[in-house]
Amino acid sequence: MNPRRLGLGCLVLTAAAWLASGCHTDMWRQPKALPQQGSAFFADGRSDRPPVEGTVAVGEYKPRDLRNTGYEGGKLATRLPNTLKIEGEELSTSDTRSMARILRRGRDRFEVFCTPCHGQLGDGKGMIAQRGLELRRSPGNYHTDRLREMPIGHFFDVITNGYGVMYPYGYRIETDDRWAISAYIRALQLSQHAQASQLGDRDRRALDRADSGGGS
Repeated sequence: MNPRRLGLGCLVLTAAAWLASGCHTDMWRQPKALPQQGSAFFADGRSDRPPVEGTVAVGEYKPRDLRNTGYEGGKLATRLPNTLKIEGEELSTSDTRSMARILRRGRDRFEVFCTPCHGQLGDGKGMIAQRGLELRRSPGNYHTDRLREMPIGHFFDVITNGYGVMYPYGYRIETDDRWAISAYIRALQLSQHAQASQLGDRDRRALDRADSGGGS
């Protein structure tokens, strides 16, 4: 056999074997950084890289407007957004029937997230405050003069970003549900401090009968 051909054949077989070996290497064997593994390459010693500052997840961009911040014109908002998306439906906050649905949703979310600390009346006497862990600071009582005078944007802001020992719910509760809760808090405040002059004729007559001992 021609030695030249033999050498060339061996070279081809060697190259083919070397290339084929790469097709059978399991990917889990490849060099890579494991979760939470340190790295001497980066200055912070971390192999997993944090997102660049200001990164926004796809579909999660939220403009700095009234609906998303609770502020309007640089001040806490004194009104609800014009519409709120409640359970998949866009509802007008200027429509009485729509507001009834918004308040029902707000009550539902309030009872889930707020009642344990703030109580059903919003008086700060929830079960956690009464019987649970000792709190460094009592939950807010919505019926104090200070909180009754707060703009509705204050409650949205506190729910979103937290306050005192209360942690933020911004990533736990949907934006419009936070507004619904804020509206319900305002309704709770009115329920405990409403003036007779604010009542409709029917309710005022019932109140007059109750005051005079005539029953309901």
